[in-house]
Amino acid sequence: MTHSTPAVGIKDVAREAGVSVGTVSNVLNRPGRVSQRTRRHVEQVIARLGYVRSESARQLRAGRSRVVAVLVLDMGNPFFVDLARGAERTAREAGLAVTLCNSAQSARKEAEYLELFAEQRVRGVLVTPADPSGRSLGDFRRHGIPFVLVDRVAVGTEGCSVSVDDVTGGALAVRHLTGAGHSSLAYVSGPPHLRQVQDRRTGALEAVAQAGLPPTALREIPTERLDVAAGRDAGARLLGLAERPTAVFCANDLLALGVLQFMYTAGVKVPDDLAIVGYDDIEFAAAATVPLTSVRQPARTMGTMAADLLLQEAGDRADEHRHEHVVLQPELVVRGSSLPGR
Repeated sequence: MTHSTPAVGIKDVAREAGVSVGTVSNVLNRPGRVSQRTRRHVEQVIARLGYVRSESARQLRAGRSRVVAVLVLDMGNPFFVDLARGAERTAREAGLAVTLCNSAQSARKEAEYLELFAEQRVRGVLVTPADPSGRSLGDFRRHGIPFVLVDRVAVGTEGCSVSVDDVTGGALAVRHLTGAGHSSLAYVSGPPHLRQVQDRRTGALEAVAQAGLPPTALREIPTERLDVAAGRDAGARLLGLAERPTAVFCANDLLALGVLQFMYTAGVKVPDDLAIVGYDDIEFAAAATVPLTSVRQPARTMGTMAADLLLQEAGDRADEHRHEHVVLQPELVVRGSSLPGR
């Protein structure tokens, strides 16, 4: 039978180094209070014994964590991965770690994670809300832990937000298609409770009206999820329509890639038979069989800016912090899926 070796504690380091526990604590937390000679000696003992300080105990004494939580709608979407990378870089520069969690577009999971974050007393939370009512975030606010909404404008909420103008983004996509001569279009949307899906539809309808077309020129193909499989299913429904649209705008790139996959399998030529525009401009968009036209969101920049705002609110000068609502502008990236010959 094997037995685990007891963990080395701060008292063991102090005993081996011949100093007080307080001196070891200063070396770890306030090295400026210790002479260089003593500090080097204690650090050598720490290395030799393999001492690792208990972060949970340190957090308990300090009353706050060194962890920032990032709660996104879908970790399978590269857009949110890039967003988290931006947040992680900013957090690391501040000496903090990031934990990434997935609500899977579920209000219930969102509430459960927020409750867990409150129990862990995380430093702060970056969240893309799944609960349209805002109830879970309202409950979370009572704990006094700062949070920043990402990819969503904080309407009627006391807090910061970093988002992209999705109404403009939807208009960019459909204006591009109507400008290419399309008058029969479809919008492959997503869960109707998501504000992003709603705003992109609003922009799309604005572009339809600007082109002098009736609202019925844009038919909506709703989906329960925002992933490739849902896109393939939407593609099948598109082909089943009595009057097939000549162009489709998808609420994100994963849906668009699913539609593109299905059309390729069905022998439908893109863009000759069907033009496709996605949203997010994830890395895979340019590498698709037919490179995907997409509305670009600066995901990493959004994560960086959101983390900056969060650290300001969670920092030592939090009393001076003023909530900001940053709205970035999207950009249309035209590739071969929407224009022949590109």
